[in-house]
Amino acid sequence: MEHNSTFPIKKSELDVLRDEASSYLKSISWEQGSRAKNKDKDAKDESILLYLSKANNGSSASITSVSKTILALKKRLLPDSVAIPILLNQTLYAVQEGLTLGIWIKDSYYDASGLSSLNERKSALDNDGKREFESKMQTATAFMLFASAYKILHLLKPHASDDLSVMKQKFAGIPELSLMSPLKGVSCALFYFDKYLAHPDIVKSDKDVADFTVVYFEALLAEISLRRSSLEYTETIVDRTYKLENSDFAISGWENTFQGTAKSVEFNKIQFEQIVGNRDAKHFARRLTERMLSYDFEAKKNPFQELGGFMPVFMGYGIPGTGKSMLIAAIATRLKEHCDHLDIPFLFHPMPDTLISTFQGGSAEKMVDWMKPMQDPTKLIFAPIDDAENNLQERTAQGVSAGVKEVIGVFLRYTEGAYAVNYGNSSVGLFTNLPEMLDKAVISRVQGRFKIDGARNEHDFIDQDHIWWRKLDSTMPDFVNMSNPSDYNYLDAQHVAKNLGDILEKVDNPTEQRVLETFEKVEAKYKDTEHMFYANLYTEIQKIFPFFSSRDVRNIQKSVSLRLTDFDLEPDWFENPETYFKKDYDTKFGMLQELMRANMKGLDFSDIRRQEVVRYLDNVATIADTDFKRKVDARVNQLNIETKAREQYGVSK
Repeated sequence: MEHNSTFPIKKSELDVLRDEASSYLKSISWEQGSRAKNKDKDAKDESILLYLSKANNGSSASITSVSKTILALKKRLLPDSVAIPILLNQTLYAVQEGLTLGIWIKDSYYDASGLSSLNERKSALDNDGKREFESKMQTATAFMLFASAYKILHLLKPHASDDLSVMKQKFAGIPELSLMSPLKGVSCALFYFDKYLAHPDIVKSDKDVADFTVVYFEALLAEISLRRSSLEYTETIVDRTYKLENSDFAISGWENTFQGTAKSVEFNKIQFEQIVGNRDAKHFARRLTERMLSYDFEAKKNPFQELGGFMPVFMGYGIPGTGKSMLIAAIATRLKEHCDHLDIPFLFHPMPDTLISTFQGGSAEKMVDWMKPMQDPTKLIFAPIDDAENNLQERTAQGVSAGVKEVIGVFLRYTEGAYAVNYGNSSVGLFTNLPEMLDKAVISRVQGRFKIDGARNEHDFIDQDHIWWRKLDSTMPDFVNMSNPSDYNYLDAQHVAKNLGDILEKVDNPTEQRVLETFEKVEAKYKDTEHMFYANLYTEIQKIFPFFSSRDVRNIQKSVSLRLTDFDLEPDWFENPETYFKKDYDTKFGMLQELMRANMKGLDFSDIRRQEVVRYLDNVATIADTDFKRKVDARVNQLNIETKAREQYGVSK
């Protein structure tokens, strides 16, 4: 669903509603439903749920006050301090701001959906009118609670712990959710929030207050999400975006994106020097980090995008055990170090393993949640997908789950098409042992590719051994009683290459037979310095590989552009960021153009074009062949097993 209009949320309008929000925090009244009272029968955590179900002390309605509970917590946690601890204050502020925003959203829905006028004629409504009124009340309440929880999380997530698993263990869920009316909805949600906060096991420190509040309101969002399908009259919710003025906070329908609050995942720090071999991959990774760091936060664009050297989607492929996971960690390490030095926010955002859901539509929802933060222009984002063939495998293959198809659908929408926003600050990396198993449409989105082939020669292997035994050598000198090579310094071969020309063997002719024959056929008619050479070549290639398309041609053009922008940024720029990184966009773009011109001197456009076309077409053929070969091998293997079984057990067909 495209959001076709944006409405501003004015701060002056929120100011008027703040008193109403703080009155809810001072006092609400709630009467528990019988189901919530009896929740303790099948409780996950008897003590807490029993405590929640007895929260009314037997009376029918109970009055609670979140602000009093927070003051009581302050006394319990810091009996001698006069000031309220900062995290308690921030939590109280976040909840009040969330409620204020929720009230504004509710009022907005009342007007947009026609609920205001139904409300005015409430006593005169017929049965259909009453049904519409009740239905719209439920939707208004759900959207109000959704907006409140969303705003609370937006404000509090940056202050909460990265790991909330301990708090989630203590949390026993929200016993009930009322959508009868906005007042009942808020009262019910705050009632249980308050009861949890007052429970002695939940809060042991002021950090726990912020952590619990995040866990509680995340659970509230999840509850509302479960009920969304039963809500009616939601057109005026999903067709618009509400944006808070002078802020990056926005509500787009029911999208739970937490823009700007996806937390960076922890990773092991690894330097490129610790990775043996993989020259192509290391070079590519270094270029990727330099290009991402050139992103301009003011202009919200990247000069490398204009020069054609930026890759929003790339792929690293190779046999198992050649260092894919290490490479992911090394890219993240390098980006993080530079970002810290340049004072730039960085998000390491790997695809979670638990993405494929057994629920229909569940995988698509999780995938949207994962892809959405990549549209946040306020940080650099590296989003690797390890073992990409698991979640992005060929959709037409037998036995591919509906979940995989959903995930691919979302991936394609967000990498190209109406949803695709790329500012030049985020890059998705597919890492796989089996590129031929990836969906063809996914592969066609890949704009840069490199082999992860591990150690390739004796220098690589001796370095790999050296990295292992030098730990022993440093703790127990002379224990490793073996002699060193006479003509090689350890790790010399692992230095990063100057440019792709150093790494790539010069390829003038394809190695794949069909591609080679096609080249020779077209060369009989045209020289490779004529543009018509490539137009003919692509037409012929399409006859052999019907899936070869305009997008492949764009990918070839992209790889030529990558070669032309294959130059080092000046070391001095990293030492003194104000010489380049802190400059404005136009200055940066001009400086890069100068470097590009200097770099072009040794390059010949038609040579590079030929090399990249050869490399790409060989790659296309290899992936197509490997897929076919694997199917043949599997079939042969099956026939061999059957033959052996017949011989061994005398089984007749």
